[in-house]
Amino acid sequence: MNLIAGTMTKLRVRREVSPNGWFLGFGAEDGPEVLLPYGESNGATPSVGDEIEVFIFHDDKERITATLRKPLLVLGEMARLTVADFHPRFGYFLEIGIGRQLLLPLKQFPVERREVWPQKGDELHVVMKHDKEGRMLARLAKIDDFESVIIRAPSTWNNEWKEGWVTDVFRDGVFTLVDGGVIGYGALGYIHQSLMIHPLRVGQKFNARVTQVREDGRVNLSIRAAKETGRFDDADMLLAFIKERPGKSMPYSDQTSAEDIKRRFGLSKSAFKRALGKLMKDGIVTQEGNWTRFVGDTEDDKPQSDV
Repeated sequence: MNLIAGTMTKLRVRREVSPNGWFLGFGAEDGPEVLLPYGESNGATPSVGDEIEVFIFHDDKERITATLRKPLLVLGEMARLTVADFHPRFGYFLEIGIGRQLLLPLKQFPVERREVWPQKGDELHVVMKHDKEGRMLARLAKIDDFESVIIRAPSTWNNEWKEGWVTDVFRDGVFTLVDGGVIGYGALGYIHQSLMIHPLRVGQKFNARVTQVREDGRVNLSIRAAKETGRFDDADMLLAFIKERPGKSMPYSDQTSAEDIKRRFGLSKSAFKRALGKLMKDGIVTQEGNWTRFVGDTEDDKPQSDV
């Protein structure tokens, strides 16, 4: 029998060697062994002869090692993991619950679209696999990986606002997992680019309105409100878009063409100008040529409807 990284394995405690820890094996004294370091005992003190279940991984020196800490996923399984760190050469390091991170290689993201790359704190749906040397590695989950855990969205979700996570990004929109709450893990969804107020990135958590529950149990979503309800809702949407952009500014103003405004925001030029006028009147944004810049300095600057 072999010791395989990324698996939960039952082993017998063969001996304790101070100051290292316990050496474990499959039972036969001449079989393969793995060290359970004292620092990986998670407060337990096993005795020689005990059978214990451990998680197998490679330590920082590439040595096969055991831990009594419980991981958030094992080899071949999918889980939603938090981005802990990023390395520009290697990729993303994800928390897996054992005090070490799981690498998600950078090659899984489009080089030409850095704006859709995850950020620290985002939550990614991944599957654990092995690299060529048998070390643990992550890959982004695909549609097929969700099949065993997803639910069919109920018709009652129509027009409700739901939380979800972006699972994949395409040119014309994003695939998502919508939180199922008490009824299950979640339902698959899609947001078309025209129904976003700003680009969404892989792993980003969002709130969106269900516009359609499809016959296959998946949902179509929109970040926008059910309909335009005047300059205040439009102003909120524009302000959110500006705040999300680098430098809190956007290359759109009342000089922008109606076609560009419609394509980017889904608004008529007159509605866009009314909303922008509201933000300028309140001193929240200012225009400089073809650019509109955020100048407010508190969250209280968000526009509110007149009462």
